[in-house]
Amino acid sequence: MCGITGILNLDGDPVAPRVVRAMADAVRHRGPDGEGTYTDGALGLGHRRLAILDRTSAAEQPMATPDGRFVLTYNGEVYNFQELRRELEAHGWRFRSRGDTEVVLYALAQWGEDALRRFNGMFAFALWDRDRRELLLARDRYGIKPLYWARRGDALLFGSEVKALLAHPDMRVEVDRRALLEYFTFQNLFTRRTLFAGVQLLPPGSVLRVRADDRGPIGEPRAYWDFDFREPDERRADEREYLEELDRLFRQAVNRQLVADVPVGTYLSGGMDSGSITAVAAPQFDPLHSFTVGFDLSSASGMELAFDEREKAERMSYLFKTEHYEMVLKAGDMERVMPALTRHLEDLRVGQCYPNFYAARLASKFVTVVLSGAGGDELFGGYPWRYYRAVVNDSFDDYVTKYYAFWQRLLPPDQIERVFAPIWDDVRDVDTRAIFAGAFHTHAPELTRPEDYINHSLYLEARTFLHGLLLVEDKLSMAHSLETRLPFLDNDLVDFAQTVPVGLKLGNLGEVVRLDENEPGWKTERFFHNARDGKLLLRQAMERHVPPDVTGREKQGFAAPDASWFRGESIDYVRRRLLDGDARIYDFLDRDAVRALVDEHLAGRANRRLLIWSLLSVEEWCRTFLAA
Repeated sequence: MCGITGILNLDGDPVAPRVVRAMADAVRHRGPDGEGTYTDGALGLGHRRLAILDRTSAAEQPMATPDGRFVLTYNGEVYNFQELRRELEAHGWRFRSRGDTEVVLYALAQWGEDALRRFNGMFAFALWDRDRRELLLARDRYGIKPLYWARRGDALLFGSEVKALLAHPDMRVEVDRRALLEYFTFQNLFTRRTLFAGVQLLPPGSVLRVRADDRGPIGEPRAYWDFDFREPDERRADEREYLEELDRLFRQAVNRQLVADVPVGTYLSGGMDSGSITAVAAPQFDPLHSFTVGFDLSSASGMELAFDEREKAERMSYLFKTEHYEMVLKAGDMERVMPALTRHLEDLRVGQCYPNFYAARLASKFVTVVLSGAGGDELFGGYPWRYYRAVVNDSFDDYVTKYYAFWQRLLPPDQIERVFAPIWDDVRDVDTRAIFAGAFHTHAPELTRPEDYINHSLYLEARTFLHGLLLVEDKLSMAHSLETRLPFLDNDLVDFAQTVPVGLKLGNLGEVVRLDENEPGWKTERFFHNARDGKLLLRQAMERHVPPDVTGREKQGFAAPDASWFRGESIDYVRRRLLDGDARIYDFLDRDAVRALVDEHLAGRANRRLLIWSLLSVEEWCRTFLAA
């Protein structure tokens, strides 16, 4: 796990090594264990190392093939590197190191882009071909590891984080106003844009090739993999076959991701996914470290009273005999961490995430690698109340209309023009519905069953919502030089999950399909909010690892009681940041429109915690990255 960066001068001018070093130093937190640079005329590569496998100098980067043709700067872990190494040795390659970097380099030299389909893991890298004078940028299937790029004049800049690009002398920060509208629609970005004008994020499962002598426009990224959720043509004869295969693949995935030359731990929320990972991992350590973040609920109310899972996590720790650590967050902790959080996050994405920052900071005091349960919900249908919103449709277009309406998370649609009044002329042509529809890179020509639409919802959320979560997890863990691994995103497990019939994931689909749309609203809503539905096959499989009362528990997200805090202990902070005359957001948003929405929350007339969090985040982003 590392930080990578680089420059390719398309006009042929030699790269200044000091600039490459400055860009790499900007992401030093991603790799405090070592540094390296490489220059070849117009090309410069930088690397910051977090040593996980083979901590010796033999694994230092940038790394070149013995003949010097290929040079690699690489961030990530490929968990099947030992199997690939044996294949490469059969082809005549000889290894100096014991880790995965050399395997990735030689695999790319041996198989070219086809090697990407063989890698089971998380990665982002830049590969320089000295003979062809060509640069290859690539990201893993799911987008666990980020890779940003920008064109500045005749210079192509890239890096693990935007701040690496900002260290280049030609970079200037301006807000991408179209991206800002997209963010305030979805609390996410579905396109390649970022809030930094001109800075793009390479899509998951994609590559970008750039020739050193081509001064024309940068070409389009090309996908080498994509999700494909679909109903099997024929269900296996026995549901138990699915159950046995899921359990086998889950155990295999956890065990694959325990390989490390540094201390390993797990996040332990008290829920099923993290608990099952801990159950499989714990017997292999003496002891396994586990970590939980809880919340002060003295001013919480309603559903928020269930947000503190420390007691459940402590029980799991007792069962699996982990060495357990926890911390409690209070309202003021959000205020204190916002500057550091925003500086590291850069690329604002889904949900309030400061608890993740504190969780990573806690874990990093004891381990260098931590396993997380992220991905289980998106693969196995963990959000039925979302999928059921658009399960019976006349056409794909009808489905898009319904699901798009649900995913407008922050601003009421009738308020968007008013809120964006100061810059409306610049963004009025942004078609967020078209952006939403464009997230479906492919879709079946005929959608005839409710299951087809559910699978499309699973696809959409894996491509967008999960991707946003992965970006947040990467940035906030690497802020503390901590590597997060995700067993549910093992290639074999993902491939299997995409073939599991919807009927084995969701229990109430048939009842929802039969609902009369004229029924009283409460009857419909009870299906949308049945939090014990979803992940049925996974719940059965995980009963082998955690107690049944855990697998049968309602879905609980990792969230703080912000709705109450924003009206209580943090109300002065909200007013000071969002209602102050010097707030930077009002260069782009209408003050009166925003004030009216915020006041609705503060007065208890509406729950706008997600909007308030996003407004606070964008305000802090403006203060951090925009010139005064």
